This record gives sequence, structure tokens and C-alpha cells, in this order.
Amino acid sequence: MNVTEQSNPAGAQRVGLDLIAPEVYTPVLRRLTLVAAVVGLIVALVLAFMVIWPVAVLAGVLFMLPAAVYAASIYRRRIWLVGNVIEARTLLGRRRVDIAAAAGVEILVFPGRLSRIVLRVTADRGRQIVPLAMYTDAGGGRELHILGLRKLADALAACPLAAALAVSDILVGQLRAEARDAGLGERPLYRAVKLVRAKDTVQPVTLTDTDIASLG
Repeated sequence: MNVTEQSNPAGAQRVGLDLIAPEVYTPVLRRLTLVAAVVGLIVALVLAFMVIWPVAVLAGVLFMLPAAVYAASIYRRRIWLVGNVIEARTLLGRRRVDIAAAAGVEILVFPGRLSRIVLRVTADRGRQIVPLAMYTDAGGGRELHILGLRKLADALAACPLAAALAVSDILVGQLRAEARDAGLGERPLYRAVKLVRAKDTVQPVTLTDTDIASLG
């Protein structure tokens, strides 16, 4: 996982919040782009025998374009925490959300065979989702690295919202469970996923205050 920590000009540290390190999927994206380019070229060559070449070239480009744009968007997508500010880079630019000034802090669970649990922070300048963990039905999964959890917990503790403090406590509980190498059943994030799975729903669920309190 990406745990690189750098100093920015203001002195705050930049901590990566990507659940899966970029270097893991970069080779896959390159292969996807290459395959799309080859198939697009083949489509263009085949059509060149049936239509005029500008149309054939256009068809080849249009065939490979969605895959290329998708690969570029995934490649550029990054999330960092700088002090109390979440910085997210997308295909079209950057987004910054100050946790300390947040108007809303929620935990959402997306149930399924691969269930995801995320933090959603809403502020005046927008909304940002931060992945916290994902778990399979078999009990495997991936969790945000310890440094990212600790920095998020600290940033949430600096927010005056009661919901932010409650979520901070959940992340601290997750850190303590990981520190003692506790089983998944003792980890708050996994217990949150189990709680939502028990509701037998396929729709994303926002944890209530009662749900969050039960995870403490």
C-alpha cells in the first residue's frame, strides 16, 4: 500500500490514502491500453477495405478511446492527506476538502461479494470519499495502512462535529486492533461490514449514530 510521506512547503506531511498502491495496477492499465490500441488498429485495417480510410481510422480511434480514457483516469486518481486537508487528483483536476471545517462526516458500506467501507467528508468546497477497507465473503480483504488511519483519526478529532469524533474513535479502535494483530471479528471496520451484510441489502448503507456507537 502507498504509505509515502513527504513534507510540503507549509510543513505539513502528505500521506497517501490510496487503498491499493498505484504501482500494483499501473502494469495492468498499460496492458489494457496496449490491447485497446492493437484492437483499434485491427478494426481500422479491416474497415479500410470496406470504407474510405478516414472513416476507418476514426472508427479505430473511437474503439480504443474509452479504454484509454478509463486507464488514464485510474492512473491519475490519487488521494492524499495534508494536515487536515484531503487532496484528491482526478482526470480533470484536483479537489481539496478540509476535514477540520467539515459540515458532514459519514461512514458508508457498499455490501457485496467484495464489500467496501469508506469515509465520506462533506465541506463547503465539496465532498470527498476516502476508502478505508474492502473485505471478501471469505474473510479476506485489504485495509488502509496504519499511517493513513492514524492521520485520518487525528484530522477527524480536530473537527468539532460529534460525528467526526465518533468516526475518529472507530479508526483508533481499528488501529488498536491491528496493533495487537486481532482477528477480523475484532476489527471495527470489518464489524461494520458484517453489520450491513446482516441487513441483507445490496444498496449502499450509511451507518447511523447507533451503528457507529455499537462498533466502539
